[in-house]
Amino acid sequence: MTLRVSCWLAASALTAQFLSPALAAAQQPAAAPENAAAPEALDPNSPLADIPDIGVDWPDLPAEEAGEPSAQLAQPDAEERRYTVILAGVPSAPENQIAARFETLSRLKTASSRLANLAQINRRARDDEALLEELLRADGYYDARITSRVEAVADRIAVTFTVTPGALYRFDEIRVSGLDDVPDGRPLFAVRTSDPVDADTVTAGTAALLAGLRNQGYPFAVVAEPDVTVDHDTETGTLDLAVNPGGLRRFGQILASGDRAPFGSRHMSVIARFKPGDLYRQSDVEDLKRAIVATGLVSSVTITPIEGAAQGSADLSVATTPAPPRTIAGEIGYGTGEGARVAASWTHRNLIGPEGALTLAGVAGTKEQSLRAGLRMSNWQRRDWILNARVGFSNIVQNAYEARTLQVGASLERQTNLLWQKPWTWNAGFELAASQERDVVSGNVGRNTYFIGALPAQLAYDGSDNLLDPERGFRMSGRISPEISFQGAATSYIRAQLDASAYLPLGNRVVVGGRVRLGSILGSKTRIIAPSRRFYAGGGGSVRGYGYQAIGPRDEQGDPAGGRSLSEFAIEARIRFGAFGLVPFLDAGNLYTASVPRLTNLRFGTGLGVRYYSSFGPLRIDVGTPINRRSGESRVGIYVSLGQAF
Repeated sequence: MTLRVSCWLAASALTAQFLSPALAAAQQPAAAPENAAAPEALDPNSPLADIPDIGVDWPDLPAEEAGEPSAQLAQPDAEERRYTVILAGVPSAPENQIAARFETLSRLKTASSRLANLAQINRRARDDEALLEELLRADGYYDARITSRVEAVADRIAVTFTVTPGALYRFDEIRVSGLDDVPDGRPLFAVRTSDPVDADTVTAGTAALLAGLRNQGYPFAVVAEPDVTVDHDTETGTLDLAVNPGGLRRFGQILASGDRAPFGSRHMSVIARFKPGDLYRQSDVEDLKRAIVATGLVSSVTITPIEGAAQGSADLSVATTPAPPRTIAGEIGYGTGEGARVAASWTHRNLIGPEGALTLAGVAGTKEQSLRAGLRMSNWQRRDWILNARVGFSNIVQNAYEARTLQVGASLERQTNLLWQKPWTWNAGFELAASQERDVVSGNVGRNTYFIGALPAQLAYDGSDNLLDPERGFRMSGRISPEISFQGAATSYIRAQLDASAYLPLGNRVVVGGRVRLGSILGSKTRIIAPSRRFYAGGGGSVRGYGYQAIGPRDEQGDPAGGRSLSEFAIEARIRFGAFGLVPFLDAGNLYTASVPRLTNLRFGTGLGVRYYSSFGPLRIDVGTPINRRSGESRVGIYVSLGQAF
């Protein structure tokens, strides 16, 4: 600013020096010619005499000395044109965001899609010079020089900014006050001497310091705005930061506020992963907030720490905005061998508080008709524990069997979800079923009635990186179900199944996945087991390329008879191109009448899948064909679903 003011004064003095003689002459009365007429004789309509020209040569000064903008501006005209912006010399280290921010904030860039005349372009160029100076200072370049040029290139205007960044200033002293009574408090502020005087680094460090304090028991900590002093002579900076920790606190009570809260303080205490008296941690508070949102009963949550009733404690005031408790859902699907199906459901997520969801569902399809009712008590007694009770009637018509079944059951489980993908999950419960089924095995034709009781249990480990679209890691699960069946006489047996899958990335676009499934029924012969409780293979979730339940032993009419053991294998390559992907796959498997699975006489299927990667998971379409196809089997199988095949 000093340079620009002094130059302007110098130019003004020079102007006065050149103009003063002419002004003095103009102010003196002119000598009247001898034959001049008296003033009263002048004709007012006569033309005025020409005013003599006054010419002054303006000295050539550099733009910087003359106090003008550094841009070499074209002469303005009214013609509107397209223009191009060129940015040269900007520091491009990964930590620098100058070019990216200029792209977002530049007046020239944001308006580049519209035509502009030279006057508009010149004004925007001056504004963008000031923007670049600010962005460079924010990254620690306090001595940067910027020149700009506006010129015509063919039918467009080119605006070129050339940046000479100068020295990168670094901190030579950092003073943080107020942390003397906080154990290990100073390391929470990660900015160090010799770091660049970078606004992003300081802002991130300040935020990390505040988060660290609140995560170590200081919910009322306050960090003042950082004060940075720059020394141009030494090209360094000094940072002063004042901190008020606010005192160490432990968790007190959870206080639900609002008359329309879907559940109260007691249930929030069940959801929370902390107890009164635990050291206050902001991460636990954020976890509680996400867990409350995950119930689906609230649309927003605000949790505010307040001084607790007990000395040295902080209570949590939880304000919630309720969400609509009812949901209506629908589904339309089709699978080769499974036929077409339309499903609909109605859910009240808080009919029995807290978190007692009632669901009524029905299916109308070519091969399935069913009605079901279920009660799901989420976060029952403990966080992530779910109590389920269900009753339903179904009519299933498959080539393997026809079954009309009335079923009731209950279970307790710990499930994974999209917010918290848990490594270990489990469930255990009971099932009671009365089923009338058509069974055609070894000439035994007709409908048989089965009364079945089962105690199913499952344990699973998920070490993959994504629930719907895993790219690395592995999964394993084991299921066992002791069952007793009454059909004239009581028969007992155990159904067991083991599933495992693994995922390996090959570069940025390709993931190779593999799957193994083994199953066994011990303790009874095939013909005594209800057809709906046997193993089957084939279809979109089994061996692709074959119809649903189409692999394995056949009865006398050529229909699937099911088996007592199962072996399945699959491998596929998931190749992604942006939002789409291709998946070549090879599947294999078979059923056996023996109770121990084997690896003989495997049936192979291969094909190609297409994926669309939506925001909620991949949509899958697989088209497969059997390799060792037998007479009567379909040549092509089509499978559509949400999520990967495994």
